[in-house]
Amino acid sequence: MSNHDALPFQITLQVRDSCLCLHVQRAARALARRFDDALRPVGLTNGQFSLLMSLNRPSPPSMKEVASLLAMDRTTLTANLKPLERRQLVTITVDDADRRSRLMTLTPAGQALLAAAYPIWQQAQSALEKRLAGTDLDQLRAALIALS
Repeated sequence: MSNHDALPFQITLQVRDSCLCLHVQRAARALARRFDDALRPVGLTNGQFSLLMSLNRPSPPSMKEVASLLAMDRTTLTANLKPLERRQLVTITVDDADRRSRLMTLTPAGQALLAAAYPIWQQAQSALEKRLAGTDLDQLRAALIALS
């Protein structure tokens, strides 16, 4: 590419200032760090907290259900489950109704850790909502959900 074919720097600045993808990614990384820092005392990342929370239901969900909820593929879900399974926070069993399917269940240790992590999450969430005072959080959530 010759120099006369190069994009003007002004376009770089325009994209930097207006790119929704860039700003959502930056915000996501900042939020992830904030929640990772908050949850570190209980030995969880924000992703692990979300995964454990997704398993906190009356009947064990399938891998497909949880992968869909967390917007990840099954391979990524399996990789994220392994450390939780090693820590004996989660069990994975064959679904009797469909032998190809796997069901995930919180162990008593997983339930206890999630119960200990929840107030920490609540505090971090509350601090974040205070920081975003003046923002219509319901509208923000709805817009983010609409993108997924």
